[in-house]
Amino acid sequence: MAWVRAWRAGLVPFDELADEIAADEEHLVADAPGTWTDVPLPQGLPIFAKLHPDEIRLVLPVPGDPRGLPGPGELTGAALLAGEAVMTPSFGVVPEVRRHTSGSGVEFSTVLWRVHEAPEHRQVFQMGAAEAEAELTAALGEATARLTRLDVAQWKPELAGALQALRRPESTETLPLGFDPRSRRLFARASVLDQVLTLAETTAPGGAVNGYEAQQRDEALRPLTAACRQALVAACNSPLRP
Repeated sequence: MAWVRAWRAGLVPFDELADEIAADEEHLVADAPGTWTDVPLPQGLPIFAKLHPDEIRLVLPVPGDPRGLPGPGELTGAALLAGEAVMTPSFGVVPEVRRHTSGSGVEFSTVLWRVHEAPEHRQVFQMGAAEAEAELTAALGEATARLTRLDVAQWKPELAGALQALRRPESTETLPLGFDPRSRRLFARASVLDQVLTLAETTAPGGAVNGYEAQQRDEALRPLTAACRQALVAACNSPLRP
């Protein structure tokens, strides 16, 4: 929701907002105040219209790390399941990806952003971009060293190569106007790394990884995954500048 924050800061026109968020996907909003059915994204975005940019926060929770969410309840449960939420002082919005098959057999998906009430939600302290960048760099170095010792290049060379390339990332992933160069660099790097970590979750072709090797790989990548998640949050929630 970096684009929503930029809109509320007056840096992005509302007319461009939905297209920037949805790209080529269909996005709907459910349970928005004053609506009785799912509405297209442009009709749901005005729920943020009275908020300051700093009141709109990205949260990327996982089981065991629900930081940024309220206590137990429907909102927290949905956010943990999705691994993502947008939190404000009075409500939270959680995405649900829905898969569909057309009559001709074409598969496609829609994203439904469901609004949940969160009265008097208190936002927690968040790591800044500088600290998050330092932690990401350290975690990447440690993960690369551990994977080298595990000889990951032998059974998944594309993963080893991708991690090495991340030391000099060249990414087109970007944030809207208003974010400083450090936050933009951090977001680009963490976005690429997130794709690499998704690759790492897949099994090597031909069953080249046994159970022990997979466990060692997961243990090596776990701190890096957490640092990547924190980096994305810090970049997207960093202070905006005119």
